[in-house]
Amino acid sequence: MVEFAIYSIGIGACVFAILSVAVRDIFHSAVWLSLTLLCVSGLYFSLNAPFLGVIQVLVYIGGIITLFIFAIKLTARIGDKTIAQTNNQVLISLLASVVFFVFLLSAILRHPWGRLATVKELPLKELGQSLLTNYMLPFEFLSLILLAVMVGAIVIGKVKK
Repeated sequence: MVEFAIYSIGIGACVFAILSVAVRDIFHSAVWLSLTLLCVSGLYFSLNAPFLGVIQVLVYIGGIITLFIFAIKLTARIGDKTIAQTNNQVLISLLASVVFFVFLLSAILRHPWGRLATVKELPLKELGQSLLTNYMLPFEFLSLILLAVMVGAIVIGKVKK
C-alpha cells in the first residue's frame, strides 16, 4: 500500500512538473509548480520524513511560490500575448536534456543502493538545537535574504504617483 502511494505521488509530481514547463501562461505554470512541490512534500511524508515535508510546504509553497505569484501579478506585461513564448534553441536544449538524463541514469545505476548503511534518526529537538547553535549564522543570513526579498517585492509593487 505504501509503495502504491509513493509511486502515485511520484507520477503526479512528474506530470505536474511537465505541465509547469509546458503551459504557456506563466501564472498557470506557477500553480503547476506549486502542485509539483506539494507532491514532493507528500513523498517526504510517505517516506517518514515529516519535518522535511512540513518545511517543503512552509518554505517552498508558502514562501517561494507566493513570491513568484506576487512577482507575476506585479510585473507589467508579463502575461501579454504579444511576448514570444518559444525560442529557437530546441535542438540544443533537447541535446543537453538527453546528455543530462544519461548522466543521471548512469549515476543512479552505478550507485550501491543495496549496501547503504542505516541512517540514525535525528529527533526534532536535536535538529532545532543544532539549527540555533551550530548553524545560527547561516540561519540568520537566510532570514536576512528573505527579508530583503520581501522589501524588494514591496518596493516593486508600490504604486508610483
